[in-house]
Amino acid sequence: MMSFATRCLSIVAISLLLAACQSAPQVANLPTDDLVGAFRQLEQSLASGQLDDAESQLDALQRRATGDTRLEQYQRQLAEAYLRQGQQALQSGDLNGAATALSRARSLMPQAPALTTGLDGAIAQARETQQTNAAQARSPADQAAVLKATQPPSADAPAPAQSRAKLIDPAAASSVVPLPMLDTQDNERLRSLLDTVAEDVVAFRCAVRIEVRQAKDFPWVAALLNARIKRLDPSFSARLSQAINPGQVPQLVLTPHR
Repeated sequence: MMSFATRCLSIVAISLLLAACQSAPQVANLPTDDLVGAFRQLEQSLASGQLDDAESQLDALQRRATGDTRLEQYQRQLAEAYLRQGQQALQSGDLNGAATALSRARSLMPQAPALTTGLDGAIAQARETQQTNAAQARSPADQAAVLKATQPPSADAPAPAQSRAKLIDPAAASSVVPLPMLDTQDNERLRSLLDTVAEDVVAFRCAVRIEVRQAKDFPWVAALLNARIKRLDPSFSARLSQAINPGQVPQLVLTPHR
């Protein structure tokens, strides 16, 4: 009798266990974040100091994941990394490198100008000191040469050779330089083109209107172009403006100084 009861209880227990297994909620396959790998690469680039790569990766993520709350955090980290790079360049006497790093930091955090104030002031002071030291170190012959160079040319003096334009028509009111590579995210071609654009901007003192599809593209193009302009002529302050036109291929409109 006990044996029969024991067997019945065993059967009931097994039945309850099977029923529980069948009724247990199944864990859904949660979607994985396909951006995790891209963010991890960005973190690695920041950690290793590869800031050009990090900037390109951040730009790609901003296009793929507009509105992702993680973007602002990495954007600030990259801006701070550029500021550290600028401070290191300043300490080593590389004022152009410091100015370039400052420009990139500003383009990443335009809404936080106080972030770059310290480095900006330090660069300005270093330039002033450099110019003062250079003026004091000039020999009398050098000073005479500088004075002569600043005098207006006489009527008999030959006219200086005109710079040759690379992309623009200096006689036209303005010239357009298309930027189709901005749509395809071909940053290598973009950088190469902006190298040439910067030469025309400096040679002909051009104002530049950057026409892009999205507002977030302007700081990226402006930073790249301004860095190249400063390498050619640190004293030239580029006049950059923006225009947003979602239906138009990105382009630059260069207006030579008259």
